[in-house]
Amino acid sequence: MKPEKEIDVIEQDIADYSSMLLDILLADRTSGKNIVWASDDYAHMGAAYGAREQITPELITGNNTNLIQPRTAKAQHSQVNRTRSKAEVFTPSWVCNVQNNLIDEAWFSRKDVFNISKGRTWKATKTPVQFPDDKKRTWKKYVDANRLEIACGEAPYLASRYDAVSGDMISIPNRIGLLDRKLRIVSENTDNEADWLKWTERAFQSVYGFEFQGDSLLLARENLLYTFADYMHFHLHREPSRCEMKKIATIISWNLWQMDGTSFTVPYGKIKEDSVQMTMPAVLGQPEYENFTDPCRIKDWRSNVIVEYRSLLKEAG
Repeated sequence: MKPEKEIDVIEQDIADYSSMLLDILLADRTSGKNIVWASDDYAHMGAAYGAREQITPELITGNNTNLIQPRTAKAQHSQVNRTRSKAEVFTPSWVCNVQNNLIDEAWFSRKDVFNISKGRTWKATKTPVQFPDDKKRTWKKYVDANRLEIACGEAPYLASRYDAVSGDMISIPNRIGLLDRKLRIVSENTDNEADWLKWTERAFQSVYGFEFQGDSLLLARENLLYTFADYMHFHLHREPSRCEMKKIATIISWNLWQMDGTSFTVPYGKIKEDSVQMTMPAVLGQPEYENFTDPCRIKDWRSNVIVEYRSLLKEAG
């Protein structure tokens, strides 16, 4: 698959390349089904496009291949409606860059590691990134460090193929996403294809994001998948194989998942029957999210185990 030169990924192109690849991008790993629309924006298309219905390949290919579009490609009135009805706000890349720089400033204990930000622009540093002289902060530790974008939308903090507001494509040397930074580090510290592939895979395994809206989640997943193709073409000067694309898509389908951020369940998760019957004082004795069924599951790639996302909150608390 060739790198996508337009911001809107065409689902029919993915299906033509590999129907299984599109199936993977639509998979919901918690329910074992597909992600759902979780929005009435497409309900005018018919019953299959209702908020609680699954997104299937036939609904977004063929004559409907341009149905799901990035926010910047949508009509202005549609953007306004999404903002009003769903509190959907997209962040300009320069803001994402400033905030991502703060994360790296804390990790490296110095400023301007990947780029120098100035107002609404930035300039990428040209020399390879230097790591602190200690064993705890090596380039491999940086690649493996987990990062999470909450309510990720199209995932502009993770992958910056384009500016989510202006719609301008961003060249690979100037990309500022958390995944982009990891892939830069991989390319600067590997000298053969096998190592590049190994550590690129680990980079993808280390970035996570959740989103409620099904269309935004699919766009986020597509952005990460095409980021893989972009960097392979740029650094290895070849296109990824179907096997390589499917492997990365599988990682993405686990790491970018559909979730209600208030209950930590799949959209429209059900309340446990015994929780409904409990008295208010008893319910107050435990976190509200524990009263819901269908908790979202994600994968810890380093331990190779599946965990409930809400269990991580208990550990952190």
